[in-house]
Amino acid sequence: MEALRNAWNSLVEKATSEDTWEAIGESTFEILLILLITSVFLRVAKSAIRRIFAVRSKSVFRASERRETTMMKLLLNIVTYVTYFMAIMMILQNGLNYDVTGLIAGAGVVGLAIGFGAQNLVKDIISGFFIIFEDQFSVGDYVQINQVQGTVEEIGLRTTKVKSWTGELHIFPNGNILEVTNFSIHNSLAVVDVRIAYEDNIERIEKIITEFLETLPNKYEELVKIPEILGIQSVNATEVVLQIVAETGPMGHFAMGRHLRRDIKILMDEHNIEIPYPRMVMYSPEEAQQQQHEPVLGKE
Repeated sequence: MEALRNAWNSLVEKATSEDTWEAIGESTFEILLILLITSVFLRVAKSAIRRIFAVRSKSVFRASERRETTMMKLLLNIVTYVTYFMAIMMILQNGLNYDVTGLIAGAGVVGLAIGFGAQNLVKDIISGFFIIFEDQFSVGDYVQINQVQGTVEEIGLRTTKVKSWTGELHIFPNGNILEVTNFSIHNSLAVVDVRIAYEDNIERIEKIITEFLETLPNKYEELVKIPEILGIQSVNATEVVLQIVAETGPMGHFAMGRHLRRDIKILMDEHNIEIPYPRMVMYSPEEAQQQQHEPVLGKE
């Protein structure tokens, strides 16, 4: 009981001591100062990185816009992580008077031990490095990764974030990215099938559509060249299918395909070209025989 009373008295004495509150005030001031400096430094560093890439975008020797956007986001992430790590070390060293030398030395040994157990993490980081180094895809590209299609939102050293057109955000560990299809590098082709009835004149319709296609580059800037008719794609039971291809810039084929289908439908209506529809013919053997025995008018 006496020991407990002594401990309580010692605690009260420290709590009411002027030196204790001075030390707490100094530590609090140093921590707040470190946080303030960290915040200012991050803002200045991020602004400098963005300005450097903005100047590079106007340079003759600039890299592709896709690659520069990716590198800028990666550098911003690295600067953020390194700054926060240094801020935590400074708070422990100066604000809390904790010797971080032993912590850093121990972290090296612990990191080595964790490295053997965290092989997937190491694999993700190495894969992320090669994705960026080889420029397999960049931020803003439309890609297909492991059967998922979408726009690349962020590429990090460990994960890649892809946003699908319906709004879902897919996060892939870089080590699990086995197959990548990049739709944003080369020009795209919009493929449109036009269905024609058997009764219509194919040559006449091809001429009408060809003359119309020659006017499209003046209407749509996305077109790389004049669209062309490849010819008859297939002959079905009720229709003949003509195929049209239009070369556009990367990822422009979706919109161009919709524009072409609308314009061709309007064109066919203007020239009274009917769209084929399924038809059913009823055949009766009795009626056929009866027609064969009926006399033809004008003949005996």
